[in-house]
Amino acid sequence: MATSTIQWSPGWTTKAPEQGDLVLALSGSGIFKPNDGWLQPLESMPGNAGSAGFVSLGSVDGRPVFVTEVPESMVAGCEVVPLRDALLTISDVPAAMLSTGFQVWQWFQDHKYCGRCGGGTGFHPRDRAKWCNNCYIPWYPRLAPCVIVVIRKQDRYLLAKSSRVKRHFYSLIAGFVEPGESLEGAVTREVKEETGLDVANIQYQASEPWPFPHQLMAGFFADYAGGELVLQEDELADAGWYLPGSRPPVPPDTTISGRLIRDMERMIIQDRSRQL
Repeated sequence: MATSTIQWSPGWTTKAPEQGDLVLALSGSGIFKPNDGWLQPLESMPGNAGSAGFVSLGSVDGRPVFVTEVPESMVAGCEVVPLRDALLTISDVPAAMLSTGFQVWQWFQDHKYCGRCGGGTGFHPRDRAKWCNNCYIPWYPRLAPCVIVVIRKQDRYLLAKSSRVKRHFYSLIAGFVEPGESLEGAVTREVKEETGLDVANIQYQASEPWPFPHQLMAGFFADYAGGELVLQEDELADAGWYLPGSRPPVPPDTTISGRLIRDMERMIIQDRSRQL
């Protein structure tokens, strides 16, 4: 994820915020951004901000940080930066902190009531979890494991354009892991379903949280092993094999897809130089 000057340390407490603590204020699908940075002191929050509650998010330079949501009516005329725009277009965004804030706030909203008995929940006394006193069940933040893969064919690699995303980016084949499936098995299946291609030599590279709404992306390289390119039209609008330096627009390095693409390009260029 992006490199930021904010030194955020993840953490958890059930204590309520106090004067001087810092707040990440969300509004809808965006961040209510102050003039300087991304956080604001609790005492500078407008009016009834925080009436929806607060969730612990760790600390910055020893000061506790909490996340809350501010009604859209209270931020009229203020800068609200959509989360996706922040992650894709701002180079020094504190991506890990913002991503965690959105995910734990979504968890806090989704688990106000027990999914088994319907009773109200409170905070677990030790873990970051909601707790049902009737069922003795903890409700932890959800994580949805996903795979994303660069497929190499000799000195080219595959890029695809989503049929759902409006941004003019070409990116990588990706999808959710099914129950009972390994990460490598998910790579093989997703590639086959979306492109008709077979892959081999699947190698793990890196991971990244992606808060739309709660994915954990596991990135891989794989080699083309056969098949003709046949697109799953409800997933992909276009796809093709590209040489390094001759590709269409791709996601920035603030995303795992952008970094995987650039790492593959470097690998192909290095392999070429060894062959000379």
